[in-house]
Amino acid sequence: MAETQPIVFVVDDDASVREALERLVRSAGLRVEAFASAEEFLTRPRADAPSCLLLDVQLPNLNGLDLQRRMVDAKAEIPIVFITGHGDIPTTVRAMKAGAVEFLTKPLVEGDVLESIRHAIARDQALRDGRAETAGLRARYASLTPREVEVMGWVVTGLLNKQIAGELGISEETVKVHRGHVMRKMEAGSLAELVRMSETLGIPHRRNP
Repeated sequence: MAETQPIVFVVDDDASVREALERLVRSAGLRVEAFASAEEFLTRPRADAPSCLLLDVQLPNLNGLDLQRRMVDAKAEIPIVFITGHGDIPTTVRAMKAGAVEFLTKPLVEGDVLESIRHAIARDQALRDGRAETAGLRARYASLTPREVEVMGWVVTGLLNKQIAGELGISEETVKVHRGHVMRKMEAGSLAELVRMSETLGIPHRRNP
């Protein structure tokens, strides 16, 4: 079951930095877990909660950028805030291109850290909400009968019931019934909403006859 309380992960090989960040995160009322290495973090089961990762770039063995690349490859979409005492433009560019939320240099400013955490968690929550919404849409779409799928495919092109009936070789009344079932099962309040759902699902767009 998904958790609702956000969690912040800290990965830094400097014990004093880890402890300071843990105190800071707790002071903001957030859960925090700290790790001394990327390898240690990777052994932690993936959290099913809004989260972000405060990640040091310079880590022994597997460094921060390598960990980021592994997470991208594994589709572990946790927003990352990089922290480093050795920031440079090429490293920053690589990190941001790979999806990092922010790149902070030591000594860290507490206000900047907290602002970056809030931004990262809000971003993760938005991504999670989007995935949940799409999963719900797919489940509702899967509940449609083959004929309802056909009708929906024509409805979202803007065809009238009479025109759809002609395309499918069925009566206009039957189209009305199927259309009503589609709107109810998809929980669409309007044609415009149904069209947006179709676009979100990536349903191939039929051409008007």
